[in-house]
Amino acid sequence: MNDQIQPDGSEHEHGALGDAEYAEFMELAAEEGFDAEDIEGAIEAAGHGPLPVLAVVGRPNVGKSTLVNRIIGRREAVVEDKPGVTRDRVTYDAEWAGRRFKLVDTGGWEQDVLGIDASVAAQAEFAIEAADAVVFVVDAKVGATDTDEAVVRLLRKAGKPVVLCANKVDGLSGEADASYLWSLGLGEPHPVSALHGRGTGDMLDAVLEALPDAPAQTFGIAVGGPRRIALIGRPNVGKSSLLNKVAGEDRVVVNEIAGTTRDPVDELIELGGVTWKFVDTAGIRKRVHLQQGADYYASLRTAAAVEKAEVAVILLDASENISVQDQRIVTMAVEAGRAIVLAFNKWDTLDEERRYYLEREIDTELLQVAWAPRVNVSARTGRHMEKLVPAIEAALAGWEARVPTGRLNAFLGELVAAHPHPIRGGKQPRILFGTQAGTKPPRFVLFSSGFIEHGYRRFVERRLREEFGFEGTPIHISVRVREKRGKKK
Repeated sequence: MNDQIQPDGSEHEHGALGDAEYAEFMELAAEEGFDAEDIEGAIEAAGHGPLPVLAVVGRPNVGKSTLVNRIIGRREAVVEDKPGVTRDRVTYDAEWAGRRFKLVDTGGWEQDVLGIDASVAAQAEFAIEAADAVVFVVDAKVGATDTDEAVVRLLRKAGKPVVLCANKVDGLSGEADASYLWSLGLGEPHPVSALHGRGTGDMLDAVLEALPDAPAQTFGIAVGGPRRIALIGRPNVGKSSLLNKVAGEDRVVVNEIAGTTRDPVDELIELGGVTWKFVDTAGIRKRVHLQQGADYYASLRTAAAVEKAEVAVILLDASENISVQDQRIVTMAVEAGRAIVLAFNKWDTLDEERRYYLEREIDTELLQVAWAPRVNVSARTGRHMEKLVPAIEAALAGWEARVPTGRLNAFLGELVAAHPHPIRGGKQPRILFGTQAGTKPPRFVLFSSGFIEHGYRRFVERRLREEFGFEGTPIHISVRVREKRGKKK
C-alpha cells in the first residue's frame, strides 16, 4: 500500500512522495531542525497502512498472554495461573529488531466446546484467518496433547506460516522436552520461557522471517480488477434486497426473518458500464461477544468482509431511529479505513414528519461521518438506485486522493497564519510543515514545534476537507513534535 508506482514503472521508497519531492521535503525538514532518521521514521509510520499481523494461538493455559507481555515489553495482557483468562482477541503494537507488527493475543482454543468457550475458540480461529503469520504456543512440560494436534490441523488448513513456540522451558532439561514437539510436524520447536524471557529473541528472529515486510493487499482481485463493495448494516435493514435490485435479479435469499444471510455473498454486478464486486454480509447484531453458534460466526465473517472491501456501503433503515448499533457499524467501517457511502433504505415509506426528524438525527448521531456521500434509496421499488454508483465513485476518488507536498504546505502556512493554535501554558505550538504519507485512506504526518491538541487536529482535518475534498473517506493525521535543539548537541 505504501509503495507508489512511478510513471516509468519503477517503485520508490518514500510512501506517497516522489524522489524529487522527497529531497525537497527533507531539505525543508533540516532547515526546521528535524533529524533525518526521525523524519523518515515518521513518514514510514504514517504511510505504511496496515502492519503485518502475528497471531498467538494455542490451547488454554499454555502461557500465550505471558508471551505477549514479554514481546511487547510490558505487563498489559491479563495473566493468571488458570485457564480461560483471555477470551477476546486483543491487539497490541509490537516491535523487534526495528520491524513493527501487530500482535494478537487470543483465548485458548478447544475442540467440541459449547457456550462461551465455543465463542472464544471462534475468535481464535478468526485471528488465524486474519493473520499473516502465527505463533503456536505449546506447553513443553506437558508435551503435545490431542487438542494441540487439533490446532495443528486447523493451522494446516489455514495455510499460514507458523512458528512453533515450546513454552515453559526454564533450563537445559526442558530443552529435551521441547525436542519431542518435532512430532507435530510444524518444523523446529523454539524452546522459550515466556515468564523469564529465555529464548524469546531467537523465536522472534524466526517470526520476522515468517512475517511479510508489508501485508498483502486484501481488497480487490488484482490490479484493474473489480472494485470490492461491502454492504453492511443491522439485520433486516435490506442489504440482500438492495443487492438483488442492483443486480436486476434474485441473486441472494431475502426473507422478513432477521438474520437470513449468514455467510458473505460475492456477486459481480455491472452498473454504469463498470463491473463491481458487491458483497452481501450478515447483519451486525448488538453484543456480538454474547452471541453463539451461526450468528456469532456470521458477525466475524462480516468484519472480515469489511477488511477486504474498498468501499463500505452502510445501509440504515430510514423508517427507524438511528440506533447506537448503527453508530457502532459506522465506527467499525471508519476504523477499518474503508471509503464510506451512507444508504438510507425504505425511503419510499417516509412521510414529511419522519423526514424532518431523520435530518435532525443525521446531523447529531452521524456527525462523525458528515463527509460521507449519502443516497436515499428504496430496495423494494428501486428508487434512486442510479445514484448509488456516483456516490461509490466519489468515495473511491476521495479514498485515493493525493495532495502534493508543496500545495499542502502552502495551505498549512495560510491556515496557521490565519488560525494559530491556542496558547497553552505560555507556549503556542505551531505546525511547521507536513506531507501526505499514504492513501487508501489518506494519511498525513504533520511536524510541529509542540504538542497539537486534538481539537486543533480536528480543525485541521475539517479545513483539509474544505480545501481538497476527500469526500467519503476517513483521514488519518499524526503529529511529530520537534525535539529541543539542545538535545541534539
